[in-house]
Amino acid sequence: MAEPIIQFQEVSMSFGPKIILDKVSFNVYAGETLAVIGPSGCGKSTVLKLLIGLLTPDSGRIIIKGHNVCDFTEDEWNELRKDMGMVFQYSALFDFLDVGENVAFGLRQHTTKSDKEIHEIVTRMLDMVGLPGTEKSYPAVLSGGMKKRVSLARAIALEPDIVLYDEPTAGLDPIMANIISELILNTKATLGVTSLLVTHDMASAFMAADKIAMLNAGHIEAMGTVEQIKKSSNHLVQQFIRGELFVEKKRKECASGECEK
Repeated sequence: MAEPIIQFQEVSMSFGPKIILDKVSFNVYAGETLAVIGPSGCGKSTVLKLLIGLLTPDSGRIIIKGHNVCDFTEDEWNELRKDMGMVFQYSALFDFLDVGENVAFGLRQHTTKSDKEIHEIVTRMLDMVGLPGTEKSYPAVLSGGMKKRVSLARAIALEPDIVLYDEPTAGLDPIMANIISELILNTKATLGVTSLLVTHDMASAFMAADKIAMLNAGHIEAMGTVEQIKKSSNHLVQQFIRGELFVEKKRKECASGECEK
């Protein structure tokens, strides 16, 4: 079997006395989508930050496309990031740029393509996410679902090898959430990208992912194919799938005075 595109090897990460990740290991192979699920505060966002070089692990190794990135310089990270697209939880569009220029941002920053070439790519990307003809619109007039789709178009404009998704269906109604999940599938099928999807949305994880890893208390509670996770005998996995883990966590927070009034 070919080497994984992404490897976490015994990765640990702490913030002060709080252990976020404790010797976490997983692989993502070419063309796969791994969904990382788990309760709030379990380390899902930390995994993403480690993968894009915003954090460095305390121990362990992170291998991306055959390179140990733990000792990368910022220049080396910037070069690698050209092969990585990121879809942010709140879209992170530039309000002062229209849709076309938002999608074109990475192309202008990292390539020497002509305006004509960039326009053609932007048009193709917006067609791909179902937003043809929106180049001159500004983010302020877009719905939440449209913003997510523009964010995806921007993430794939450089045709990266890896796409990272941070809660891409958060705040969307079920119909739009399904549309975004279908777009994740279509992006993989069309571009052959390797993806890591951080989500609380089990419907999205079940639809878009090939494998699912559940983080809990700093370690991987369970990992397997979608069918294996659905049928898991682990009671925490089943609680999370049914939403009961959130209820129990909130109950404990409120009992300790940590929840909002």
